[in-house]
Amino acid sequence: MRPSSLLRSRGTLAELFSSRANSFGLLRLLMASAVVVSHVYPLALGHLDPLWKRSGLQTDLGKMAVIGFFVTSGFMITGSGRRTTIGRYSWHRALRILPGLWGSLVISTLVIMPLLYHWQHGSLTGFWDHPAGPFFYLKGTWDTSLSGGWDVSGVIKEGIHRGTNFDQSVNGALWSLKYEILCYIVVGLLAAGGVLRHARRFIPLAALGLWVLILNDWLDATGWRGIPGDQNTYVNLPFLGGLSTHFIIHLGFAFLLGATVQLYKERVPVHDGLALLSLVVFVATLRWGGLFVIGYPAFTYLVFWLAVRLPRPFQRFGRKRDFSYGIYIYGFTVEQSLAMLGFIKYGKLGFLACALGATVVLAAFSWYVVESPAMRLKDWTPWPVKRLKARRAAAQEATAPVTPVAGRAATAAAPAAEGGEHPAAPGTDAAQNKDADASQSKTAPSVRA
Repeated sequence: MRPSSLLRSRGTLAELFSSRANSFGLLRLLMASAVVVSHVYPLALGHLDPLWKRSGLQTDLGKMAVIGFFVTSGFMITGSGRRTTIGRYSWHRALRILPGLWGSLVISTLVIMPLLYHWQHGSLTGFWDHPAGPFFYLKGTWDTSLSGGWDVSGVIKEGIHRGTNFDQSVNGALWSLKYEILCYIVVGLLAAGGVLRHARRFIPLAALGLWVLILNDWLDATGWRGIPGDQNTYVNLPFLGGLSTHFIIHLGFAFLLGATVQLYKERVPVHDGLALLSLVVFVATLRWGGLFVIGYPAFTYLVFWLAVRLPRPFQRFGRKRDFSYGIYIYGFTVEQSLAMLGFIKYGKLGFLACALGATVVLAAFSWYVVESPAMRLKDWTPWPVKRLKARRAAAQEATAPVTPVAGRAATAAAPAAEGGEHPAAPGTDAAQNKDADASQSKTAPSVRA
């Protein structure tokens, strides 16, 4: 980086961001991998990763990856909600989250857990008819509510009893999915109400409101470091189940930061000096406190600066295949399994290498067999909806005023001359919007720890 570049802006995010050339794919892949790295410590060693203590118990590597996921999801999902109808938006979001989740539940609950149970007991006797068996777990987890408990047939409990495991859940990483879905629902409601198009200032004002709550908790805390606020207050919502008000506020704030950047990207400067300042502020808040109040906004700016400023080779990651969601939803279960089988004997690096290798294989399976085929259905329309649209189009055509022949010829010539009746060419706003929505429908949010 040249010193002179620190003194000038390179343009706005709206000018420099391209849906066809950005580094979000790489960033999501790194965030998902960071979650796997972070989980090596609690799952195989029984304590949180080193960043937990070094940040004064504010955060760890996995939790910061989750914040990054929510920031990027806020940016992408808000853009999708602003461009598409509420029906198409809901369909895209469901396709991106649920098929991959359900596939991972089938693999972990009906394949991995039975194998581990058999390895522990020498048979499957008692596995299928266990009070907290696989079908009970699936029933309570398919909708991300996690009301079916965290263990399957006591497999993890037995691992804890034998001293190989330290966490009681088959897949603790799923905890954040319900919060991401809640954000999706809120964006859908705001889009349907016209807020994203006609009252966009509501989004930064909502973010400001959540920031004030976080600031108030920070000021009431006994010190500058540590997690502020009450984490034991929950609200129950249909489908999603119980949600912590602490995480609703903190993850919602991160999501709204990304949404604000999306809605005001024409006013967000891409400035190397600001990026350096943000890095300094972020590191300082990790060291001395204030991460949630000051560090999150600084981290948000760094994420978007990296998305547009990293060199072109980094922009190829995730364009054709996105393993980040698969890495996230399989990593925890893989690490629990390896811990149970005693792979920690190979050391932290050996354990991590095995965990990442097995997780990437399952993530690739998820992408090629489940996620990508599901996303091919993004343009599918149920026949009743097609029929209704056809009737509306016919009714509009029947009630349209008749234009004189000469007038029709002139009218037809005008859009042809302006390009209005031709398919959007590469580089036009319509083409970019279509490509951006396709790209966003392939992303996974969220992040989770």
